[in-house]
Amino acid sequence: MKEKFKIKRWSLRTRIFLSMIFITLIASLLIAAVSIYQFKKEAKVYHQDRLERKEAAIKEHINYILSTTTYPLNTANLPLIFRERIHELANIHGMEINIYDLNGHLLKSSKAAFSVDTINSNIPKSILKVLRSTAEKRYVDLRLSEDNKRFRSSYSYIKDTKFKPLGILNLPYIEDDGYYEKETNNFLIRFAQVYSFMLLISVIIAYFLSSYITKSIKEVSDRIKETRLAEMNAKIDMGDTPQEISLLVDAYNNLVDDLDTSATKLAQSEREQAWREMAKQVAHEIKNPLTPMRLTVQSFQRKFDPQHPDIKQKLEEYSSTLIQQIDTMSSVASAFSSFASMPAQQNETLNVVKIVQLALEIFNENYITYHADETHIITRMDRTQLIRIITNLVKNATQAIEEEEPDPLVEVRVFREGGMAKISVKDNGKGISIENKSRIFEPKFTTKTSGMGLGLGIIRNIVENYHGTITFESTVGKGTEFIVTLPVTSAQGNEEDDKQQTDIKP
Repeated sequence: MKEKFKIKRWSLRTRIFLSMIFITLIASLLIAAVSIYQFKKEAKVYHQDRLERKEAAIKEHINYILSTTTYPLNTANLPLIFRERIHELANIHGMEINIYDLNGHLLKSSKAAFSVDTINSNIPKSILKVLRSTAEKRYVDLRLSEDNKRFRSSYSYIKDTKFKPLGILNLPYIEDDGYYEKETNNFLIRFAQVYSFMLLISVIIAYFLSSYITKSIKEVSDRIKETRLAEMNAKIDMGDTPQEISLLVDAYNNLVDDLDTSATKLAQSEREQAWREMAKQVAHEIKNPLTPMRLTVQSFQRKFDPQHPDIKQKLEEYSSTLIQQIDTMSSVASAFSSFASMPAQQNETLNVVKIVQLALEIFNENYITYHADETHIITRMDRTQLIRIITNLVKNATQAIEEEEPDPLVEVRVFREGGMAKISVKDNGKGISIENKSRIFEPKFTTKTSGMGLGLGIIRNIVENYHGTITFESTVGKGTEFIVTLPVTSAQGNEEDDKQQTDIKP
């Protein structure tokens, strides 16, 4: 299972390459096996035909001897007839010749040192039985010799001129395959040389063919990896390619078209949804101050008395309430406008220490403390935007402190670190939970019961617009510290402080 899993992870290019090499090797092995089989078959047929030819020639020669002999033609005279001629026959035809009587007893042999007592001089009864039962009166016995060579031994009848059986002719024949073995070895050597060259050619062809086949697929794969929903995706134009690759390219191009259409619809839907949500939020936030304004006007209308001794004070309270609610509505509109598009920057050379101190004057909480390590830390940015950053952070810090906190504390500190000005706003409030830390700068996210959740998002936009950063550290139950980092324009010496103080806006 492990090996099978590894094979499945092979690339298509590797599979095509190895498959072509494997096919070449299998083809070469099959051709070699068929060739060897053919050589062996030819050798077998050759020996069979050669034995038949030898046997036919020897029998013709024997018939000639029988037709010219002076001895009476009977089985008993066969040793006398072939006493001298059997060696002549063996020498002429190059084969060992044995003559048996009809019962399988040896009568005469062409062996040079023949001894009836030392060898088996009888034909096995099984062979005699088969020989008598065949129509051709001929039988060839196949066996292996002591040196593991194939051994053929043919048995056939010797007949007189009237076709009467006189005896049995036995021709032992040892198959000498030396010539065919030599030819087979030579063939395999030449075959190995040719197929080694063919294998090299196959490797080269397989490499380039697999590269060509997978090149188009890899290009499509790379394009698919680069496909993004929110980006313009280029179509593939590969020119003349195989039909299968063309179908794949066409499918990808159709997918790109569908993806672009879907992305356009999705973006439009998201924009519409965002505007719907924004409209609901704006309507909700504007509706909140309208209700107390209406109640205030109705109450004043019912209770208005020009002769009342405190009419001036009541008129001021009434005006103050309306102005407060109008300011709330204005802040709602300004907040959404600021989040949607920042106002044009009015970059000024500012003393961060003085601007932060000025921004803190609107807060009446006595637990807000302020400390600056230096009297002058200069940067360039919009004065209103810097005040907005401070007021928003300090306001969030005061709102994060629980009402039952016995010792509330908000610490504001301005200091320099390296070439950057840093503003720290630290409180001992309830802190920010772990699940909310990643969403703290998201628009419309808030943990308060009031507000729109746009303040920190606006602050981050302002800070990053001036190439600064805003970070925070918070521990649940102990408090939160926001740190705003802004680039410092220059570092003036103490001798120039008084002169610059008259030129720099506080």
